[in-house]
Amino acid sequence: MKLSLFILILAFLSHGSFVFAAENEEIEYLLSFIAASDCVFIRNGTEHPPKEASEHLEMKYNHVKKRIKTADVFIKKIASKSSITRKKYQVLCKGEKFPTEQWLEQALASYRISAGHQELKGEK
Repeated sequence: MKLSLFILILAFLSHGSFVFAAENEEIEYLLSFIAASDCVFIRNGTEHPPKEASEHLEMKYNHVKKRIKTADVFIKKIASKSSITRKKYQVLCKGEKFPTEQWLEQALASYRISAGHQELKGEK
């Protein structure tokens, strides 16, 4: 009985570690996606190059990493608006402006499909 309980707990913890690793991988993917894009990141009305935008979001993420459990929450809480002014971030891609939240949600959905992670979609 004790051995069965131990195995069950171990399996649960292993699954949790896998999910955390996959979520962390998704956030890292999003940061890389931003840095490698050809889009201009608009934060508080000021345009920023992709690498600078990625570095800024990574800095924000590192400050609250323990509270951001999923890539979906990362998008909503970190990558979609200014934590100071609450002004929504935008991206300018090929002459069109998009809310950063929408842009990153689409990128994440594509990543999950290509990586086979669509079942890991976290809380929003």
